[in-house]
Amino acid sequence: MTPLVSIIMPSYNAEKFIDEAINSVLNQSYEYWELLITDDNSQDGTQSILENYASQDPRIKVQIQTENQGAGVARNNAISRAKGDFIAFLDSDDMWHPDKLKIQLNYMLEHKVDFTYTAYQKVTHGKLAGTVVPVESVTRSELLKSNVIGCLTAVYNAKRLGKFYMPKIRKRQDMALWLKILEKTPKAHCITQVLAFYRTDVGMSQNKVEILKWQWRLYRDEVNLGLLKSCYYFLHYAIKGFAKSRK
Repeated sequence: MTPLVSIIMPSYNAEKFIDEAINSVLNQSYEYWELLITDDNSQDGTQSILENYASQDPRIKVQIQTENQGAGVARNNAISRAKGDFIAFLDSDDMWHPDKLKIQLNYMLEHKVDFTYTAYQKVTHGKLAGTVVPVESVTRSELLKSNVIGCLTAVYNAKRLGKFYMPKIRKRQDMALWLKILEKTPKAHCITQVLAFYRTDVGMSQNKVEILKWQWRLYRDEVNLGLLKSCYYFLHYAIKGFAKSRK
């Protein structure tokens, strides 16, 4: 039986790029998917764009929230509606390679692994920028030091592992989710081929100090690490983040 993939997409004021994101799903060579979009009360033309796509393809299923609650809540809404054997993530300003799902699912089924991520290409002001090729695999302990899993690349086997939901925090929800999944499976495995395209000049704030504040809250409030362990992992995270910014 062909596995169904549930694709989780939050949207908010995304009219500028969401066509490209949705079309990158429609252009997938693997066609057995459902695209679950939860709009977080957009105030631009996003909702009419979504309704148009949903009217043309029954695999696209849209739900509109009556108040803005953040990307994590929107993703959880979509996850709750997911019927797929596998769950994948794509934000409304990012894009996939046409063979992304086919390559990733074939790898997971062939190697019998339940959690994967891939390399991806950065896109800045409409132009291709640097390529990010993460480490070949990552454990929970290693992930605590640095989030090497790009949200737009992640796929996990919900049929085998069950569904996982993001915590109700405004930032770092994706890393918190990966840590939950890695409590159920020993490693996440990387496909080193570029299968996704990540916009670096839109979306959440790039303020480094703000990111570090949320990272500390993740360790203390979501993962419930003690003070010493939080300091240990936070130091690793900050050093790795600094090294990335210098490249």
